[in-house]
Amino acid sequence: MEISAAGRFEVRITAADVGKRVSVRRLTGNGVGVEKFTDTVGVLTSWDDDGMLTITRRDGETVRIPESALVAGKVVPAAPARRRGPAATYRELARVAARGWRPVESERLGEWELRAAAGFTRRANSVLPLGDPGLPLDAALAAVRRWYGARGLPAYVQTATGAEGTQELLCAELERRGWVREVSAELWTGGLAPVADRAAGAGVALARAADPDWLARYQRKGVSEVALKVLGSGPSVWFATVPGEASAAAPAAIGRLVVDGRWAGFAAVEVDPALRRRGLATEVMAALARRALEEGASAAWLQVETDNEGARALYGRLGFAAHHSYHHYRAPETDGS
Repeated sequence: MEISAAGRFEVRITAADVGKRVSVRRLTGNGVGVEKFTDTVGVLTSWDDDGMLTITRRDGETVRIPESALVAGKVVPAAPARRRGPAATYRELARVAARGWRPVESERLGEWELRAAAGFTRRANSVLPLGDPGLPLDAALAAVRRWYGARGLPAYVQTATGAEGTQELLCAELERRGWVREVSAELWTGGLAPVADRAAGAGVALARAADPDWLARYQRKGVSEVALKVLGSGPSVWFATVPGEASAAAPAAIGRLVVDGRWAGFAAVEVDPALRRRGLATEVMAALARRALEEGASAAWLQVETDNEGARALYGRLGFAAHHSYHHYRAPETDGS
């Protein structure tokens, strides 16, 4: 925090710093007894005329702080230094992730991409807003709602927080307009070679298409032709399968990989619940990682939900770390976007 030469805390932020990453300390409690302080770091997304600040933290959660409670504050670097993993910008990763999970229909609205795939996953049925839509925000959101409404789909906007160039301000504007955040997850990155070195990948079969056996293990049941198109989309797609027992209705484990230049993206790594904690997920990822290395990739990414403790522990052991959080905002039911 900012401390003056006289040893006092100082507030060195103003409403002019909206949009910048800040670190603030505020007084909490009722003021009786020992003073208690709480620190908050995030993007300053608003400073209302009534003296209320809103700060969006890395995970997308917002904190409202009365100006009168501030005891210290300063602007800090736009994003913390990465301690491990390949260097990458948010925009680079967002575009790579989008190419690895393509919709069946898309349309440009300025620098926004409107994506649709008959409702199969939010990622393929949401707006990716990487810049200016070319319209005032309210007009852009109205156009988004019309586009998805014409397809019988709810309108979603995919945003991100927690890295340089992410969309904390857009998140705040959506929330002010009644858009509801339904799902949050994280995109993690790591080196590809350490994954390949963790296991032999023995018994893992690789194929270019998702066959019926692979689909039998995939957690999304009743996969349609549209879903198959999305699953098979990407520059270089591979599907991994570990066969189960002869009597098993589905394989022991599966995984999906998309290779795109220096990046390899892992997805749909799933294991028979009865066979977990036997290293099958690691075997699947190692086999896919070696194939990606053969195609010239060196870095890896994957997406994981914040409450999936088992997957997060596995990916941490394999050298992955969170790069940014991403969120899906759904339009309100009313027509007031």
